[in-house]
Amino acid sequence: MEYSEWAPYYARIRVQLGLPFDREEEALAGLKRVLPPAATERPLERVGRKLTGREVVVVGLAPGAGPPPLWRRPAGEEPLAVVAADGATATCLTAGIVPDVVVTDLDGPIPAEVAANQRGSLVVVHAHGDNQGAVAEWVPQFPGELVGSWAGPPTSGIIDVGGFTDGDRAVFLAEHVRARRILLWGFDFSRVDETDRAIRTRKRVKLAWAARLVGALAREGHVPISMWARDGTLSSYPTGMDEATTR
Repeated sequence: MEYSEWAPYYARIRVQLGLPFDREEEALAGLKRVLPPAATERPLERVGRKLTGREVVVVGLAPGAGPPPLWRRPAGEEPLAVVAADGATATCLTAGIVPDVVVTDLDGPIPAEVAANQRGSLVVVHAHGDNQGAVAEWVPQFPGELVGSWAGPPTSGIIDVGGFTDGDRAVFLAEHVRARRILLWGFDFSRVDETDRAIRTRKRVKLAWAARLVGALAREGHVPISMWARDGTLSSYPTGMDEATTR
């Protein structure tokens, strides 16, 4: 999805969730200050080396999902490229899976993401208005290959290909660099394990947007997107989404 297609979604999300754009710009400036120069060199090209033309599994952190069952792949098939969305990085590492790419806004188990980066994962660090402190603290501690991202207009050296939460942003990234197919593992857009009512309500709104955005990408994008169930079956991601859930 190009920025011109993503921007209307982003504008509606910012209005609904009250995300001041000046905070987003401040976060971008902070990310640029701490990224090493190599991180801003041909970022999409470097992501593409990991994912373009490959079958990609994007790993989420749905309750009880666990790691993707890569062992179900038929013998002789090309290994799946693994993209871990934030907290799913720790799940992958525990199972002995080093993600090809990690997509994070640094609100999960960051030491696991640093460890994955040290072991070869390319880490895409996303800047937004609420994570400026984490960006300043943690980005300098990543020892390996980095890319920066944000949700605003195109800017030199920073990825901005759409997506709002870590999970759907990872899907947008894989689609943008033309993965051959995208499998979603550990995605649950309806369940929220949170006791605080206000936080739970806000998370539900975010998940509703994530579900709708992936649906739009499945409908309008160039790469087939499938849900990978625990029993090993695949089903096409539903392209319809109730508009009322994101109003």
